[in-house]
Amino acid sequence: MVTAAIVAVAVCYAPNDFRIPLAIGAGVNAVVLSTAVAAAVYYRRASLDARHAAIAVRAAAGAQLTSVTAESHAQLRAAQDAATTHAADARTSENRRAAATSAFAAAAGRMQAMSTSMLAELREMEDRHADPTVLADLFTLDHRTGQLSRLADSIAVLSGGRTGRRWAKPIAMQSILRGAQGRVAGYQRVRQRAVANVAVVGYAAEGIMHALAELIDNACNFSPPTTEVHLYAAEVPAGVVITIEDSGLVMSQSALARAEVAVSGTAGDIRGAGAPDLSSLSGTRLGLAVVGLLARKHGLTVSYRPSAIGGTAVVVVVPRELITRVDQTAHTPLTTPTSRPIAAPGPSEPLTVGGSELPKRRRGSTLAAVHPDGVTTPKQDAPVTPKVNPAQLSAFQRVFTGRDQAVPPAPSVAVENE
Repeated sequence: MVTAAIVAVAVCYAPNDFRIPLAIGAGVNAVVLSTAVAAAVYYRRASLDARHAAIAVRAAAGAQLTSVTAESHAQLRAAQDAATTHAADARTSENRRAAATSAFAAAAGRMQAMSTSMLAELREMEDRHADPTVLADLFTLDHRTGQLSRLADSIAVLSGGRTGRRWAKPIAMQSILRGAQGRVAGYQRVRQRAVANVAVVGYAAEGIMHALAELIDNACNFSPPTTEVHLYAAEVPAGVVITIEDSGLVMSQSALARAEVAVSGTAGDIRGAGAPDLSSLSGTRLGLAVVGLLARKHGLTVSYRPSAIGGTAVVVVVPRELITRVDQTAHTPLTTPTSRPIAAPGPSEPLTVGGSELPKRRRGSTLAAVHPDGVTTPKQDAPVTPKVNPAQLSAFQRVFTGRDQAVPPAPSVAVENE
């Protein structure tokens, strides 16, 4: 409106011949000037609005950032508190687990001491009594107590302890197998088919015996009661291979895999420290867990495979460093099913009658050359080496064979002398 008024005044006062060009030029300039001013005002206002909007957005962003930061700090503090609480709970749980394990180990130690004392008392009773029926009952109690002792040893092993017995000298493989056989309820079904003529070092003998007892017990429990369990021991370059075969149901591949994991000593392992997590073990796998811990301790290799006689076979490899040669001239104790050693004179021990040593002939010489003055006959009134009570032999035979028939009375002295 201002530029239009200025153009109109200028045209009115201009000469007549100059009015038309002036009106056109002034009108165009007025329109351009008006447009430029309008655009400047519009963009200035838009700039101000944008600035105000940016300030508002910045303020809102700052407020939101403050809120988010405060919330993040709160969440971080909550996470730290939760981590501290979980760490305290974990320490408490670990302390409780250690206390429970220590209590189990202490209880197992007391059970081991009690079972050892009971076995000693039972063997004293066996020496005092001569009645075959009483001896048979005592042998049965002896065997049951031996099984309780094995259970106490299993609890001790699972609690991180060790077995109750320790041997200083090497134990013959035959004694190892018989000792393991004597610690299971179905020992009458176990048949030793082949035994290697070697011995196991003393510090590992009890652990190997215990592991074999657990495996033999599983073989007896998971096979028909009318079948036999076969036991083999053969020497190989890597050590001694002990095979336990039963005629039970063939295990599936998944069951074999689970069993091998259990006997490997890594099932339920807590932080790889060798302590099993008992919550992950069922009642039927406790024996396998014990075998796994003993195998890890002594370097044994335990594996499963289908048996050729229709059941399952367990192969235990005892490493060469645990094997020694058997001293043929030394006395070797043989362990009975009641875990009682039976001593037999060794081949190098002299035989005596009435305190006098019987004559011996050296290799390559005659008896006359060795004893030129003759052999002195022992006196008739000299004390004779006491004989084994036949009542004890018959009672032991009843227990070992599982027969319940009546035992004949002991023969008279005259019959024995004859």
